[in-house]
Amino acid sequence: MADHTDLKLAPRAELLLEENLERFNEMVRQGQPPNLKGANLAGLDLRQALLKGLDLSGCYLRNANLKGVDLSGCNLKGASLRNAQVSGTLFPENIAPQELRLSLELGTRLRTQDDSKSLRLMASLLGEIYKMVREKTCGEEIK
Repeated sequence: MADHTDLKLAPRAELLLEENLERFNEMVRQGQPPNLKGANLAGLDLRQALLKGLDLSGCYLRNANLKGVDLSGCNLKGASLRNAQVSGTLFPENIAPQELRLSLELGTRLRTQDDSKSLRLMASLLGEIYKMVREKTCGEEIK
């Protein structure tokens, strides 16, 4: 199997389906993780898989066992978690709890919060506050 295996072509991620977690995790450690984008990982036991920081966008994770898995830094946009086991799972900060609940209960695709939009909004608000303070001081230097 090539180091840059495109696993999304398989109905499920091949290495994970074959329970070859050792090979999968080794590829992740070497910085050459298989492409899991859009993969069907439904019903798989992923408790030992090194998934932290991987692109899992569009993944189908129905009934998957994700107990205790570190998903921080993962791109989960568009992933579906219907009935997945997530006790102790660490999710990325850009996914609201309501999104997780809807996906777990109804199978909706996860929507993520765009951090750059939040930063632009905060910068804009700070700019407006600065202008208001500046106008209130009538041109006096702000200390």
